[in-house]
Amino acid sequence: MTDSTQRFSDRVENYARFRPHYPEALIRFLAELLPASAVIADIGSGTGILSAQLLGAGYTVLAVEPNGPMRQEAERQLGGNPEFRSVIGTAETTTLPDGAAQAITCAQAFHWFDRAQCRFEFQRILREPGIVLLIWNERMAEGPMEEYDRILQESIPEYCVIGRRHLTDGVIGQFFAPEPCEVVHFPNNQWLDREAFIGRVLSSSYVPNVGKPGHETVMERFRRFFDDHAKDGQIELPCQTRVLFARLKLAK
Repeated sequence: MTDSTQRFSDRVENYARFRPHYPEALIRFLAELLPASAVIADIGSGTGILSAQLLGAGYTVLAVEPNGPMRQEAERQLGGNPEFRSVIGTAETTTLPDGAAQAITCAQAFHWFDRAQCRFEFQRILREPGIVLLIWNERMAEGPMEEYDRILQESIPEYCVIGRRHLTDGVIGQFFAPEPCEVVHFPNNQWLDREAFIGRVLSSSYVPNVGKPGHETVMERFRRFFDDHAKDGQIELPCQTRVLFARLKLAK
């Protein structure tokens, strides 16, 4: 399997353009936990989708990302904001100083981390109140999306391997223990035209990219899927944003 820190190097444009943003309800929820003047370490920040929304809410953002092309895209979009700092690092070795941030966000990334190592690192770089939010935009396997998942399962052997990286609420609760972990969900459906739908599919690292073996076969099935289910030139991807959060016990 490709090194997780390099998986998205050839997906940057599609990732930045077509991956969903996070619902404003999530940003409002975060504002109830943390004042707008706070410093947030956005770990595995990618192309800066969540980082941009955090900056828009008034936070200072330390965007930690090991993948060069993805980090550079975030820098291109957000580098002019004085509250944005781009950091070369991983979840296990962020390179941030002790107590650098009051909170940590991990959006679409925590399932790639070494949980034991990053827990120590999170404890080291956090200061009060020490909040950690683990965030995923998740497709809902309902209606036509059952067929969507079936295409992935039948066409892409790696999809089933990647799917096993899904972390249950119980596993994440163990990560935070002994501190209690809370879970909230926010609706976050996407409406996509044909170009955006194809770009959204190709933003996933397990889908064969242009020129790779199996690409045309998979994409032909997804083009037929779009044609079968689109209404007025658009298709709805039912999604929710899943957030698990806790105050992590800090290092002494």
